[in-house]
Amino acid sequence: MADLSNIVKAYDVRGVVPDELNADIARALGAAFARFTGAAQIVTARDMRDSGIALSEAFAEGATSQGADVVDAGLGSTDLLYFAAGKLGVPGAMFTASHNPAKYNGIKLCLAGAKPVGQDTGLAQLRADAERYLDEGLPSYDGKPGSVTSNEMLRDYAAYMKELVPDLEGIRSLKVVVDAGNGMGGLTVPVTFEGLPLDTTDLYFELDGSFPNHEANPIEPANLVDLQAKVREVGADLGLAFDGDADRCFVVDERGGIVSPSTLTALIAVRELARQPGSTVIHNLITSRAVPEIVEQHGGTPVRTRVGHSFIKAEMARTGAVFGGEHSGHFYFRDFWNADSGMLAALHTIAALGGQDGTLSALLSTYNPYVSSGEINSTVADQAGTVARIKQQYADLDQDELDGLTVASSDGWWFNVRASNTEPLLRLNVEGPDDATMAKVRDEVLALIRG
Repeated sequence: MADLSNIVKAYDVRGVVPDELNADIARALGAAFARFTGAAQIVTARDMRDSGIALSEAFAEGATSQGADVVDAGLGSTDLLYFAAGKLGVPGAMFTASHNPAKYNGIKLCLAGAKPVGQDTGLAQLRADAERYLDEGLPSYDGKPGSVTSNEMLRDYAAYMKELVPDLEGIRSLKVVVDAGNGMGGLTVPVTFEGLPLDTTDLYFELDGSFPNHEANPIEPANLVDLQAKVREVGADLGLAFDGDADRCFVVDERGGIVSPSTLTALIAVRELARQPGSTVIHNLITSRAVPEIVEQHGGTPVRTRVGHSFIKAEMARTGAVFGGEHSGHFYFRDFWNADSGMLAALHTIAALGGQDGTLSALLSTYNPYVSSGEINSTVADQAGTVARIKQQYADLDQDELDGLTVASSDGWWFNVRASNTEPLLRLNVEGPDDATMAKVRDEVLALIRG
């Protein structure tokens, strides 16, 4: 019997091609998605991985077999697929494995208006249906099969991105280095930056799903080394790094320093609050505590959530938040159907920097008053028992268990330790008012975690 439990994850489908994910599975998922949504039309897009061609074609075969028409947007970033699903008002399927190595591929699914499809909002049902179709064959359909048409939407996407950041008009000229990591930023950046006063130096813009230069995962500092060096070499005002499907963006300042995603969250929140005063801003529990403080200082309402895009998007919808940020480099915008976009984060950073005369490091200095450890992973067999010991050790301090265990001190430091959903890991994040305090707390908690 077919079993897709290994590739149907909490938020998407992802696996090694063809051992775990192949055309037959994609075809079954396409049929299941068409029947689950009941949509007359579905839009698809794919990243630069060679396997995406066969997988997206098979998915379209499955969907059209159940009467749905498929609009093929071709090569695109994940946020281009969200744009298409939002603009056309139809469900969408993006073929990508994001920052995973070349042997992987996957499918990110959304409903009309770019509403997410996760384990609790359809993926479990899709998995069960697809497994049945693999065992028994695709269900018969009495009506007319759907058709596949092409609709390249890159220029419409680029225009809409700039429309959402109107103060790009009139910015000063800037030197920018962009590392696309051989991912989809190499396609979307040139078209989106067209017409802006930017002197752009390109790194690894060639679309290549084998990632010959470095992993397309900018959350790992090792993958930013080339960008940092090039920024310093050419005297750029800033550097931008996109992941494989370009839904995440990381920023490097003019000195080559890596800008914390929490700092960008605070910067963009202030900009969005200036446009929509009094709005709600979402942040997850491992962002810097500077984020809620700065949101409140600017008249907004901060709302804290668990880690993970499904939680952010759910709170965005529930609260009507204007913006949401995660420490992983995902940034969510109400005017972008509550979806995340690395490109919009990049454009906001460019507009903020280009609208004044100072450097990026000076501009951001007020948004990062604390010192962070970054996320530290430890392999732990007994995750629950370890967290229980840490909880007991810090029993006299403020604690909450929204997501893992968060401990906060009146001395200005806090830490969060939470278990991975898929690996025997505990993830630790620590923040303090200065380097010495952060390091002391980090080392104390790591000693408890690692024995």
